[in-house]
Amino acid sequence: MSTHSLLPVLDGVAPLPYLGVIRAFGEDAANFLHNQLTQDVLLMKADQCHLGAFCNAKGRMQASFVYCKPNPNEVLLVCRRDLIPQTVKRLSMFVLRAKVKLTDATADFHLLGLAGKSLESVLSSIAQQSSPPEISLNQAWRCIPWASEQAHILTLYPAMEQPRALLLAASTPNLSAYPSMDVALWQLGEVMSGIAWVEQATFEAFVPQMLNYESVDGVNFKKGCYPGQEVVARSQFRGTLKRRAYVVQSDGAIAAGQEIFTSDATVQPCGLVAQVATLSDQNYAIVELQTTVVDEKKSLHVGTSAGLQLHVLPLPYVLRDDI
Repeated sequence: MSTHSLLPVLDGVAPLPYLGVIRAFGEDAANFLHNQLTQDVLLMKADQCHLGAFCNAKGRMQASFVYCKPNPNEVLLVCRRDLIPQTVKRLSMFVLRAKVKLTDATADFHLLGLAGKSLESVLSSIAQQSSPPEISLNQAWRCIPWASEQAHILTLYPAMEQPRALLLAASTPNLSAYPSMDVALWQLGEVMSGIAWVEQATFEAFVPQMLNYESVDGVNFKKGCYPGQEVVARSQFRGTLKRRAYVVQSDGAIAAGQEIFTSDATVQPCGLVAQVATLSDQNYAIVELQTTVVDEKKSLHVGTSAGLQLHVLPLPYVLRDDI
């Protein structure tokens, strides 16, 4: 029996109070962010969205985003709300003479999660109202306009065998026909997708490859320079990556930022908890681990070598060898 068969079905509309929106506006908005983030902004099209990260000079992730460019002078970046004030401040330090203004625009948007049959129904309705490009439920990183609701749908990697998307709306969307989803179930889907957000507890803890971002379209190795680009590129092309993200099940509640140890190592941690989800008595997480401890099937524990045990699950996507 698969893990997915033991979990609730991911379906409905979920509130996302832990996420927010940064708006970059101005004629230099795309060019400015292109020089700051790990993924393309300048050449991205209106029907695309991207996963990307903002790194420090050492290649450590200070924030992660799912972002879209609804028009040439505006970029909307969804990220963890606890990082927005410092991220806007840090990005603004690099603006100099660029014609762009960065603001916390969380209050200007309704940000919701859509998944499962509900998302399929919404996309079907959009297709009947207009003639958008062909929509594939399994195609991530698409930005689909929903004109009648003044909204954009940003498709994500699926989770628990269900499609997922972020809904970014300028006004209250009419979604009364669809079931409500508990935010805890949505967060479980985030973890089971294997793609972690950077949050305050993991600020500057990872280079993008430690969270598998290069394997889920979060890093573009062909674009121009950005802070930490040399470190990120060197990690990719000079030797085998020694730390990766994994999905795990926990024997109890754990928290992002906690260190992970093997049962035979009492001092040196082998990894870090990146993101957690708890639904009823079920506890799952995305964790960063040394690849050797996974390959050797070491016993993994949180906090200490005798702490709560973690059980590694299969990743829902393939790690890419060729970039």
